[in-house]
Amino acid sequence: MEDRILQIAVQYICLLFCLSAHEAAHAAAADRFGDPTARLLGRVSLNPLRHADVLGTFVLPLLMMITQFPFLFGWAKPVPVNPRNLRNPRVHEVLVAMAGPGANLALAIIFTFVLRLTVILNDITTPEELFSSPACLVSITIVMINLVLLLFNCIPLPPLDGHHVLNYFLPPEGKRFLQQMGPFGLIIAITIGGRILSIPLMLISRFLFTYALTGFGVL
Repeated sequence: MEDRILQIAVQYICLLFCLSAHEAAHAAAADRFGDPTARLLGRVSLNPLRHADVLGTFVLPLLMMITQFPFLFGWAKPVPVNPRNLRNPRVHEVLVAMAGPGANLALAIIFTFVLRLTVILNDITTPEELFSSPACLVSITIVMINLVLLLFNCIPLPPLDGHHVLNYFLPPEGKRFLQQMGPFGLIIAITIGGRILSIPLMLISRFLFTYALTGFGVL
């Protein structure tokens, strides 16, 4: 029982870190391209309380961990962006949107290298040893959460980040359709996301963990 509580606590702390990095990246990118709105609200921060959403940051993730859902994800409050403040609104709005998934990609890569280094330093050679090491488990958890956040947020449905990229290429009629979809986009994404993301998530994670154990003869 104590081990399960500790596991939930570690997973949750990792999730808060990954969500905070995602939202802070949005805020920093918006500020970099001319809109200080999020920065003035304190959103360029890794403090999870700055970004917390009751349902997406607390209720849903904890339920998923308690019920041992196959993967863990959540969301935070959207970062406010005023496109009129951006120097090149059409382009910079897309770049701001992709800064969040970009941060998740960077963290997944960084902690894959951390995992590889931990494997080398501890002379780990088998999956059993890998998953019995607390340090490896933390890195694995961070990698997996970031991969889920990366893939989920790239789904091109509002209000997810991917819809900003799709919106860039759509004609006016298509943009209006996305706007009308509104909050239903998130419901659809959650409903079908697991089925859509399970295969790429499995393939990417298998590649990364094979690298962590073997280094592919490079490192």
